[in-house]
Amino acid sequence: MSFDPQNHQMHPARRFSDFSVGERFLAPSRTMTEGIFTAFQAASGDNHPIHYDRAYLARLGHPDLYAHGYMTLCQAAIGATPLAHQMGEALIGFLEQSSHFLAPVYCGDTLYTAFEITDLAPGSTTGVMTLALTIHNQNSVLVAEGMQKYLLRLT
Repeated sequence: MSFDPQNHQMHPARRFSDFSVGERFLAPSRTMTEGIFTAFQAASGDNHPIHYDRAYLARLGHPDLYAHGYMTLCQAAIGATPLAHQMGEALIGFLEQSSHFLAPVYCGDTLYTAFEITDLAPGSTTGVMTLALTIHNQNSVLVAEGMQKYLLRLT
């Protein structure tokens, strides 16, 4: 049997017209560990003590390391979901995002991210997929919500 890397896919690719408004895609849950805080600090260069200094945070009344908004938002990468794989080679790019941070995220919190298709706007050769995103913690608290838009080839 011959092997073709192009056929090695976790999910079959779908065309733009195969997607429907209302479809939901879930990302695996992820616990915000000290390692994730350290990696984010190294990648972002953000060294403000509100995110990394427990004594500083305690003086402000926070129970533990306090996640940066972007650290929370990076849990909303569609590549962690079946959706990006189903987009396949039709995915051209990430166009837009908005976010609202509604509750703090601390070290030890587990986050659950979900995406829902809210709009599919086809053009002549490309289309725009709009997704609503939500991020809840282990206590069912909505910690962030927002919107993302992606440009896809129609065929």
